[in-house]
Amino acid sequence: MADVRRDQMLAAASTLIAERGFHDTRIADVAKRVGASPALVIYYFGTKDSLLTEALRWSERSFYAATEEMLRSTDKLRDRLEILVEWTLVADKTEAVTGDWGLWFDLWAQAFRHPEVKKDRVELDAQWRDLIARIVQDAVDAGEIADLDVTSFAILWGSLLDGLMVQVSLHDPVVTLPLARKLALDLAYKELGIDAARSGSAETAKP
Repeated sequence: MADVRRDQMLAAASTLIAERGFHDTRIADVAKRVGASPALVIYYFGTKDSLLTEALRWSERSFYAATEEMLRSTDKLRDRLEILVEWTLVADKTEAVTGDWGLWFDLWAQAFRHPEVKKDRVELDAQWRDLIARIVQDAVDAGEIADLDVTSFAILWGSLLDGLMVQVSLHDPVVTLPLARKLALDLAYKELGIDAARSGSAETAKP
């Protein structure tokens, strides 16, 4: 029951912070949403900053769970990259496979000023880069692409996707969703030595 209650609070916090922003969401708002006392929310999470980082981890679970399933069902590097771009640069933030980028915006802002949140940011970004590195290393090990500095690629491509996601999420008039997809994949193809011509379909592998 304690785990269920905690998840209810994280779901509420995730929704409220994404809707209102971190600074306009109070512990009392989260408590009211789940029919609990503010003291109980504080008991579980300690501080509002901790609630933010835990809510982000909670919201990312579906993304990583779906990714693991995708990796089991899709073995070609090109298709894996295309699916990952599709899920990252998502236009409809209500899709169940994605976390909510609004939480990331607030986490980055808090991490800039608060050392404790900064440590959580490092852990969450490391998880993201590790996923990219793992996908590429699998392709290297399978002989699909030549050996390369997997860690450097993961840093480069992960940072590019993050930056493009910010532009798409803010509805930048120049960096449209189709352009962001093209830029992300073009760089990946170039760095990994993949022929830019389309081969295979990632669309059929999407859940």
